[in-house]
Amino acid sequence: MFPQFRLHPLAFSLVAASVIAQPSFAQSEPQKTQQEQEGEKKSTEQTPAKGIKQENRRRLSQTQNAPAPASDGVQKVTVNGAKQTDVDQRRNSIAGKIIIGREELDRDGDSTVGEILKRLPGVTAGGRPGRGGDIRMRGMGNGYTQILVNGERPPRGFSMESLAPDQIERIEIMRGPVAEFSTQAIAGTINIVLREEFHPKDTDLKIALGVEQGRVAPNISITYPGQWDALNYALSGSISHNGQADQGSTHKTEVTDAGIVQLVQDQIDHTRRSSTGIHLTPRFTYRFENGGTVNFQPFLMNNRSHSNSDISIEQTPQIIDPITQKPPVAHAFSSGNSESMFARANLNYQHKFEDTSKLTLRLGGGVGHSDSNSVRSQFDRTGVQLDNMVDVNDTRDTSWTSGGKYTMPWGDRQNLATGWEIENSHRNQTRTSLNNGLPQFIDSGDNLEANTRRMAAYVQDEFDINAQWSAYAGVRWESIQTHSTKANYVVNNSSSVVNPIVHAVYRIPDWGKDQIRLGLTSSYRAPNLNDIIAVPTISPLNGPTRPDRSGNPDLKPESSRGIDIAFEHYLKNAGIMSVNLFARSIDDLIRRRTVLVSGSNGSRWVNSPINIGRALAKGIELEAKFPLQEFWSEGPAIDVRTNFSRFWSNVDDVKGPNNRLDQQPTMTANLGLDYKMQGTPFSAGGNINWTPAYTNQVSDTQTASTGVKKQIDVYSLWRFSPNLKLRLSASNLQANDFVNGSSLYVNGINYLQSSRSRTYTVFSLRLEMKL
Repeated sequence: MFPQFRLHPLAFSLVAASVIAQPSFAQSEPQKTQQEQEGEKKSTEQTPAKGIKQENRRRLSQTQNAPAPASDGVQKVTVNGAKQTDVDQRRNSIAGKIIIGREELDRDGDSTVGEILKRLPGVTAGGRPGRGGDIRMRGMGNGYTQILVNGERPPRGFSMESLAPDQIERIEIMRGPVAEFSTQAIAGTINIVLREEFHPKDTDLKIALGVEQGRVAPNISITYPGQWDALNYALSGSISHNGQADQGSTHKTEVTDAGIVQLVQDQIDHTRRSSTGIHLTPRFTYRFENGGTVNFQPFLMNNRSHSNSDISIEQTPQIIDPITQKPPVAHAFSSGNSESMFARANLNYQHKFEDTSKLTLRLGGGVGHSDSNSVRSQFDRTGVQLDNMVDVNDTRDTSWTSGGKYTMPWGDRQNLATGWEIENSHRNQTRTSLNNGLPQFIDSGDNLEANTRRMAAYVQDEFDINAQWSAYAGVRWESIQTHSTKANYVVNNSSSVVNPIVHAVYRIPDWGKDQIRLGLTSSYRAPNLNDIIAVPTISPLNGPTRPDRSGNPDLKPESSRGIDIAFEHYLKNAGIMSVNLFARSIDDLIRRRTVLVSGSNGSRWVNSPINIGRALAKGIELEAKFPLQEFWSEGPAIDVRTNFSRFWSNVDDVKGPNNRLDQQPTMTANLGLDYKMQGTPFSAGGNINWTPAYTNQVSDTQTASTGVKKQIDVYSLWRFSPNLKLRLSASNLQANDFVNGSSLYVNGINYLQSSRSRTYTVFSLRLEMKL
């Protein structure tokens, strides 16, 4: 087993103040500004291994490094007070993590969160460049990566790609689970923290114009902070419009064991779409005289899109389809509209007691509404209409959450915390799918209602063993119950897990800030709602490579045990080099299988999930991030960002070779350079992201392959003044075609399919102003 290597990008900014005082810590504590206090408060709220524990370690270090008493008998203590940088937060956290602050979020002028994340160690993005896709940590797809917004699970249907980067304050990436957050994080956790402007400063205004294939995509975002007595607020919002056109081709063949070609089919797709998005993320903070604080943050997102496409198909031979009993489709035209709206409000109350213990109470609620409709007409080669398919979907989600956390110091070196969470969600979905006026499946038009309740309780303890060792121990109990009803059946699914977690940090004596991390964790992955009770998704060209999709009410959650070992070397002035090893064993692995199912309307290929057994994933991740002048004092002002990750995995119940976890590449790498021309307001940089081609054995008879992905991004920045910047960026400069394919062997026939999709370069010009 190879544990994994993984690390964290950092942004550095440190302001130090030194004070000479009496030995009393209370007297020697430097006076902090309101903004610095808020920075420390945010660090304490968001992740473990901070707050009181960091204060205890700081005081212990000050005591050990204090000068010997002076001859007059008065001891002098030097205390450095400063707001924690991203590097400080990373180093002081016992559970390893990456912090991506505003500087990194803004640096390359990215238009989506996925474009930012793909450059980080061990993070890969599904789909083709420029079109988004699911985010995967450690190469593990299939929902192994937990996505949180402000520390909470977002509502169903939420897409991280639909969230504007300008509305994000920072992104936290945690390699191992902690008891405070859900342990549905076998690969890790990505926590998106929305804008948190506490201290009234300048108004930020950003105006951007993106261009792809001559189509202009405008985006405007603004953050307006202010203060009224004890109330601080920040009003943030953005609006965007985007237009895209895609072209792709698919080649499909059916070959018998004897080498006889039964079918050759070539398909060309042209798709055009436009979308508009509005995001509002205001935040309000009120401080009571007794030390209590109330935070209120609503979040509103609305996205609308329209698309249309035309498809042409050439097939040899021209024979009746054995499934539909119709001539082959030669042309198809479709159009669709969709609208999604999510609204959520979170209320957080925090009270600090005189003994430095703290109580936090949370309450949240949200609603979501998704509407979509599409029409598809299919014709044979003579122009005769074969099918007229209409699909209408109406989905409504409601949810509420509550929770609390009580933190208290235990002696001088321990910080004990306990908490609970309750989450209830309800979904009501109505979907009607008609083909030539007749239902495409039995339940078409029926309502689907689903209720999910998640409850959790946890306890965790962070403690300093001595100046070199710090440790974290926690245990979390979590239960999920799902109940759903449709016209003809009722589905119930429940699961409960208890996950113990241990993390430790060893600070190597006489090695500066260098340290070693160790984590022993347990986590799980619960089946998502669609895997359990999905309304069937009908494929208009049903076949082994294009099956219908359905759910499985008998699914069990996957469970995992893991180990992480990391070495972090902090450079003298700024920068870090890190090696991280990881291994994860997974039981009750969930994998989707495609089979031929007979029904009242004939036989159809259906893809559904099942538990198949055990898997093992392991890897190593390397990162180096430093200014070139760290090693070459006379060199140019270039910052280097580079990382390389290598992954291995195998599934016991699938024959090799390539019996890896679904969608897991063998490796991925990034190289980035940022250059600031001395004495000028100009800076520039770029990044190369690379993932080689790979093939995965999905089952004993099915494979999936993905071609090489290489994406080159560049940017330049002009700083006309501290309050005015102009940024020009280009994403996916090389614009290579995205290639993937699959193979399936059934009853002596090999079904082979390959697809090629064009990708495009996106240019963006952004004006950033502080008013």
